Amino acid sequence: MKKNIIAGLDLGTTKVCAVIAERTDSALNILGFGVSPSEGLNRGLVANITKTAEAIKEAMAIAQNRAGFQINEINVGVAGEHITSLRHRNYVTINNPDREITESDLARLEADVKTIRIPSDKQILHIIPEEFFVDNQGGIENPIGMCGSKLEALNHVVLAAIPAIQNIKRSVERAGYTVKDYILQPIASSVSVLDDNEIDLGVVLIDIGGGTTDVAVYHDKSIKHTKVIGVAGNQVTNDIRESLGIIASDAESLKKEYGYAIEEAIIKEQDIILKNPAGRGSIKIPITLLTQIISLRMRELFMIIDNELRHTQLKTKIKSGIVLTGGGSLLRGCTDLAEEVFGLPTRIGLPLNLGSGLSNEIESPEFATVAGLIKGIPGATSSTTWIETKAKNTSGKKIVSKILTKIKEVFDNL
Repeated sequence: MKKNIIAGLDLGTTKVCAVIAERTDSALNILGFGVSPSEGLNRGLVANITKTAEAIKEAMAIAQNRAGFQINEINVGVAGEHITSLRHRNYVTINNPDREITESDLARLEADVKTIRIPSDKQILHIIPEEFFVDNQGGIENPIGMCGSKLEALNHVVLAAIPAIQNIKRSVERAGYTVKDYILQPIASSVSVLDDNEIDLGVVLIDIGGGTTDVAVYHDKSIKHTKVIGVAGNQVTNDIRESLGIIASDAESLKKEYGYAIEEAIIKEQDIILKNPAGRGSIKIPITLLTQIISLRMRELFMIIDNELRHTQLKTKIKSGIVLTGGGSLLRGCTDLAEEVFGLPTRIGLPLNLGSGLSNEIESPEFATVAGLIKGIPGATSSTTWIETKAKNTSGKKIVSKILTKIKEVFDNL
């Protein structure tokens, strides 16, 4: 039986998430979802192909078992500080007798962009038109059907390091799958959590993951800037570990259970009792000390992003504010700190318009990227992100209810 099936895979530093969905005429039907611990990635980059492949296998096995389908091709998210972007303007002449612009003219525009000179260790990941011009008339979203003698485009071109892409490809293939498309994670997250009005008025999407923080800036209905920053949740955890002299797992638990991004958000002053890692007695720390440790790193992250916005002269174009998503945005008081640093209204971004099925299981900021990977990129001309494949019924057993319960409890407690 042939169905419009799409699979998304988010390769995170702390976890690997897989989603399988069916596209219907009206929405997406979430059929399967799986998550597994990630030990083979560091700051968005594959550091161990074998471990990454095993994590992919585990997450995909859970998702496929729930969906009842065997998937071969996957949309994979890409992140890491190797990501760069540039803006490029190009044009083609319209030569057909009636001067009507067609799909083939857009294809020629894209082919021309692919000839630009880029570093030898980079490849083009996306070509996303920001704006079209017909005979020097700008502000055109879709030129198809218009008449003119010259078609121009201002493009947002995303570049990725070739070795990083190759390592992702090998990890996915070793797990037994094929990469259908590579999608930049901040763009995937944006598709998932932003609405059209925000994209029009100007918005900054900040996806705080474990190893990297992904940034995407939109204005006037198009993408203007993307950036991947190597400061994220794991750095916060490491600061707690080093400052308090505790092991990493305890530091992570401490962050999730008691962590605040800003002191003003603390609801109740209290002391936290920790076991001494050396096995001698316990340690007592005030919650304000933990908050100060967390706040320093989170403030640094937001200031880096604010400086980037000022440097690119985009700060004044942000009228609808900041949207925080990703697991790091779950820190209490995160929106308060962001509003203080950026001076802009801030909200938490949840995956939107997921339709039916198991959508409630991924309606959380930490699953913004994988939710976007199954939606595709509006306006992207470099590739097609919808997957149409033969979905085969599998006879595997249903997922053990204890595992599902445990995963759900983890999510509920974040």
